Amino acid sequence: MKKGDVLRIKIEGQRYPNEGIARFDNRKVKVDGALEGQTVDVRVLKSGEKRIKVKNIGIVGRAPYEIEPNCSFSDVCGGCTFPTLPYERQVEMKRQEVLDQLEKNEVEYGEFLGIEPCPKITEYRNKMEFTFGDYEIGGKPQLGMHKKGRFMDVITVSDCVIADRDFQQIVKATLEFFEDAGIPHYHKKDHSGYQRNLIVRKSEKHRQLLVNLVTATGYEMDEGAYVEKLRSLPLNNDIVGITHTFNDRVADSVYCDAIKTLWGQDYYYEEILGLKFKVTPFSFFQTNTEAAERLYDYAVGLIPELEGKTVFDLYSGTGTISQIMALRAKKVVGIELVEEAVEAARVNADLNGLSNCEFIAGDVFKALDEVSEKPDVIVVDPPRAGILPKALRKILDYRVDTIVYVSCNPLTLAQNLAVMEQEGYRVESVKAFDNFPFTKHIETVVLMSRI
Repeated sequence: MKKGDVLRIKIEGQRYPNEGIARFDNRKVKVDGALEGQTVDVRVLKSGEKRIKVKNIGIVGRAPYEIEPNCSFSDVCGGCTFPTLPYERQVEMKRQEVLDQLEKNEVEYGEFLGIEPCPKITEYRNKMEFTFGDYEIGGKPQLGMHKKGRFMDVITVSDCVIADRDFQQIVKATLEFFEDAGIPHYHKKDHSGYQRNLIVRKSEKHRQLLVNLVTATGYEMDEGAYVEKLRSLPLNNDIVGITHTFNDRVADSVYCDAIKTLWGQDYYYEEILGLKFKVTPFSFFQTNTEAAERLYDYAVGLIPELEGKTVFDLYSGTGTISQIMALRAKKVVGIELVEEAVEAARVNADLNGLSNCEFIAGDVFKALDEVSEKPDVIVVDPPRAGILPKALRKILDYRVDTIVYVSCNPLTLAQNLAVMEQEGYRVESVKAFDNFPFTKHIETVVLMSRI
């Protein structure tokens, strides 16, 4: 066996989320993007005594439990992890991953309350970021998602199941507009061209859309004609604003050097648990409104006798949980590293008439030194990396009776919980939430009490 050889293997096991495990010639093989029971062709990258390193080049046989995907681009689009996995199996896999990480890190817990399925499994995303590009060098222009496993290639997905159907009409109209205008899209390698991204956002409660076109500078487009093309579309939701963002940065990420409103307004309002939130083109906001509302309601409901208490909401984002707690708490202090998110939290607190919220921009470890109050309760909702050791030490030093941990990564959650148990806390309950069907992402809410 040598580098470049193609093997056909049967996947015998699986590691979360979709790394297939097999054996070939009595050696272990790990295959990214493969499910248990599938037959796949792989190309040998390196052949060792105990392991064979391979690249997945195609699924040639489905597992008996797989279903036909609702999206015709599932084989090439990198947007979804499990397009052929029945939803019940997705939920069970995520539930088991949370349990496996707790066991691996020897976390003792009182109750495991299972996993809450998503309120709806299709068209649940309220924001999508599309990229201009091509599927192959010199090929037809595309506007859509990155090809699976490829950074440069883009595919136009006309029947995406996780986004509102109106999003796809806007994508199609935008792509047609620039094709007719003959304006070249931005090229990542030589940094030439014009149109870079299209961001569409939706207010679930008010059924309103905000469209943000992101381009480089250096070309002239008929902005009025673009506005009229979008406004003429037969949509189920109402477009309330169309904006144009300019981004001349080299990095392949959406950045705002300048922005202007082409038509309407540059915001809409969303509601969660009776509170109003102003969402702008670059606002940080949960991408599944209904699922986020359910998760926040559950998390806040875990806190006993919130009235009259001072709460620290650490890694507070745009302050959604903070403001829900502020309806009952004496005071809520939110700390968040991203300054734009903190500013949005302050704006929304004013919008909701909440004067008992204080939001601080900064790293949690350092910013806690700026707060004179002592908390009665602490809520943490860290990024995927979890709570770093120094920050965790400082949080535990408050010795509060109740900590609610909201996590988007079972691995770092379990690692943090193991440390917290060693420092005198008990895990009372664990409950998982699937807020993002067909993807690998899992939310988990943990209630902890001090022994």
